[in-house]
Amino acid sequence: MSQEIEIGLGKKARLAYALDDVAIVPSRRTRDPQDVSTSWQVDAYEFDIPVIAAPMDSVTSPATAIAMGKLGGLGVLDLEGLWTRYEDPQPLLGEIAALDSAHAIERIQQIYAEPVKPELITQRLHEIRDAGVTVAGALSPQRTQQFYSTVVDAGVDLFVIRGTAVSAEHVSQTHEPLNLKKFIYDLDVPVIVGGAANYTAALHLMRTGAAGVLVGFGGTAVSSTRTTIGVQAPLATAISDVAEARRDYMDESGGRYVQVIADGGMGDSGNFVKAFALGADAVMLGTPLARAAEAPGKGMHWGAEARHQTLPRGYRVNVGTVAPLEQILFGPSHQADGRVNFIGALRRAMASTGYVNVKDFQRCDMVVTPYAAH
Repeated sequence: MSQEIEIGLGKKARLAYALDDVAIVPSRRTRDPQDVSTSWQVDAYEFDIPVIAAPMDSVTSPATAIAMGKLGGLGVLDLEGLWTRYEDPQPLLGEIAALDSAHAIERIQQIYAEPVKPELITQRLHEIRDAGVTVAGALSPQRTQQFYSTVVDAGVDLFVIRGTAVSAEHVSQTHEPLNLKKFIYDLDVPVIVGGAANYTAALHLMRTGAAGVLVGFGGTAVSSTRTTIGVQAPLATAISDVAEARRDYMDESGGRYVQVIADGGMGDSGNFVKAFALGADAVMLGTPLARAAEAPGKGMHWGAEARHQTLPRGYRVNVGTVAPLEQILFGPSHQADGRVNFIGALRRAMASTGYVNVKDFQRCDMVVTPYAAH
């Protein structure tokens, strides 16, 4: 049963949990970590690991998208980022990394004022395709109608529509909103869409025909969404809610399975693992991959929230450089801080609970912890 708290006589609120508030409980059966499978599939595309590199300029460049693909995951390029605004964004990436904190957001706004160029969208996606890995690109809902034909013509395999809160029923008095259901139906490629933060929003997105639904708002470490507009989605509850929507939608649709992808709030491997236990099929990582030696942010991390021209809802933060990308994913780790060997942690947790694949691991027992995890 969900627990409702009375804020005051005129308002009640549901009690919700963040990833730090829950923990996995080992079961009576255990396995060897090398005997479990971490493979994942969305539509016709199969991956060795259920990890997606977030479409953020500090995380994913064409080169790191290619590296992710060769390591068995998926890299998603931000098609409204610096790589599609500038022929050579490397000097600007270096400038952003070196900016004084007091003026970072203002300068980021200026840099991102440069228009997106369709020819650069095509060029970047071709670069990834030429490397022989799965090609994925992301647009915001606001830019999807403007650029989607360019993206599809460039040969994208997976199309991602990612925003703070994406709904199937956007209403506007100033323009014709994106008809998500018609858009997905008419498109020839699978679409992953989000974020969704609750059961109802996710169920409506699943009914549009999306292949996957992003849960959460992404970019938690660099987001000030709660501070600026008062919006937050505790991720443990959100993932569980959306997983329930997936189950009900399977019954409603006669067996169609929609991938649930947790997005944001997983800066350490423990929270990453708990996302799967709560019902996620895959995870979109930002901060952990921004710490990679190959990351284009050079140890700094920022998201699309930071570049809004009138109401930025994000920061540029120093996450540091920890290890090469392959080591962050597969280890070995030389510190017990959960920043390295994410797949090793997932394998260990699955082995400790006796499950052989990620879908079965979603059934593991969990508890609400009476303390903050540190």
